[in-house]
Amino acid sequence: MTNPILEIENLHAEIDGKQILNGLTLSVAAGEVHAIMGPNGAGKSTLAYVLGGRPGYEVTQGSVRFAGQDLLALDPHERAASGLFLGFQYPVEIPGVSNVQFLREALNAQRKYRDEEPLSGGEFLKLAKEKAGLLKLDMEMLKRNVNVGFSGGEKKRAEMVQMGILDPKFAVLDETDSGLDIDALRIVGEGINAIMRAPDKGVLLITHYQRLLDVVKPDKVSVLAAGRIVQTGGPELALRLENEGYDAVMAEA
Repeated sequence: MTNPILEIENLHAEIDGKQILNGLTLSVAAGEVHAIMGPNGAGKSTLAYVLGGRPGYEVTQGSVRFAGQDLLALDPHERAASGLFLGFQYPVEIPGVSNVQFLREALNAQRKYRDEEPLSGGEFLKLAKEKAGLLKLDMEMLKRNVNVGFSGGEKKRAEMVQMGILDPKFAVLDETDSGLDIDALRIVGEGINAIMRAPDKGVLLITHYQRLLDVVKPDKVSVLAAGRIVQTGGPELALRLENEGYDAVMAEA
């Protein structure tokens, strides 16, 4: 059996004293794309934020192992430098900071943490151009301020370029398909495949809809409800959810 790259055991978490995750257990193997689906309010985004280390989300019980480390013992920047990437449902705007500047600083900060040499300006631009090409994003877009004036699709493509440049071991992607039209969805899905489909990487793909899973074909699908995993299956489980709805499928569990 392949060793899990991410192993979550009996995770309980709350925000502002309200319990959101209630004993969530989940394992993702290296080389695996694992989709998480579930109704609104189930705890999907909370799971993403807890893994990323967002302030205000308090873990009250359980453990998370990432690539052999105790993830919960690491600060957010240490989690990122260790190879964890968090893709947001609504990528934020950063006025006054260009994408190129932001991405080069982020990459070199991570390289410094890992005792690697920083990339020169020329080396970085070559890398950025290659990754932008994967997402069909014009390099002129990367010279603009981070996400300022970008459409929903452009924000998501820019975020996937960021993922390509940082080259993480594991990506937690929170509703990456929200706000995407059909063409942008295909480009983003193919970008995820190109960047993250590898034997030593893993993806936790949080989504409501089958349409992204038609492009990024998951190895496993889990249903998250009331803060815990209630059912896990293959890609056919997502199709059942699409056709029958959550209530019918969860009634079995």
